Amino acid sequence: MAGARDVPDGPGAHGGTEKGDLYGRIAISLTVLAWALHVGGVVTRALSVQRAPWGNMYEFSTTFGAVAVTLYLALLVFKKNVRWIGLPLVTTVLLDLGLAVSVLYTASDQLVPALHSYWLWIHVSCAILSGAAMYLGAVAALLFLFRDRHEAKLADPDGKQSGAFATSVLERLPSAASLDKFSYRINATIFPLWTFTIIAGAIWAEAAWGRYWGWDPKEVWSFITWVAYACYLHARATAGWKGRKAAWLGLIAFACYLFNYYGVNIFVTGLHSYAGV
Repeated sequence: MAGARDVPDGPGAHGGTEKGDLYGRIAISLTVLAWALHVGGVVTRALSVQRAPWGNMYEFSTTFGAVAVTLYLALLVFKKNVRWIGLPLVTTVLLDLGLAVSVLYTASDQLVPALHSYWLWIHVSCAILSGAAMYLGAVAALLFLFRDRHEAKLADPDGKQSGAFATSVLERLPSAASLDKFSYRINATIFPLWTFTIIAGAIWAEAAWGRYWGWDPKEVWSFITWVAYACYLHARATAGWKGRKAAWLGLIAFACYLFNYYGVNIFVTGLHSYAGV
């Protein structure tokens, strides 16, 4: 069964060598330094606008990246085996920041009256934290697909084996079973917070626009994302879905989250469009 083989976890990016471990520690130290500077940038933006620093896509993106790295470093502090996620995390956060400062940048400004509410702190902060955690789960699911395929090839010595470079990279990762378990635990843990995010958004909508639900594109895609993750968790809990089917379903759910953020905000006009890009 996919993801259920009795395969030990890989040694990690350091490859089990002293030199590799030293380089890994240096990489984590540089990540901590970059994280501190990043958080400092988010805080100075908040001081500049005198409000929560996530009133537009630029501010949301920069805060999202900071929170994603914060979760990664917090897991390291609690001695969790997550160093394997460091490279894809830092790479994609850098891409996110590059997009934020080049395409999504918005000068400091005050918000429209509808956003002047304490629900901004509650609703949007929960959305950022949920998305950052779901991102970690999605990365684990994606890496699971590669690792699981590699393990399947190893189990079939007569089949085509992975190349030398792919083997070197994939054998450093945790086993497919560990990646599958990590992805599930992250998504299951954060799902209640995503549920609360939607509820808080509905309460805020009632205060701002006089109705809890209005089929606005952002509301619809937030609910679609919730349904996708609910299906993922339901399939894991009742149908016994593990391995590749669960990983694909989890990636589809995270794709809904990404479309809700980028696709709806950029290409679809709705009540949530007033904040600008």
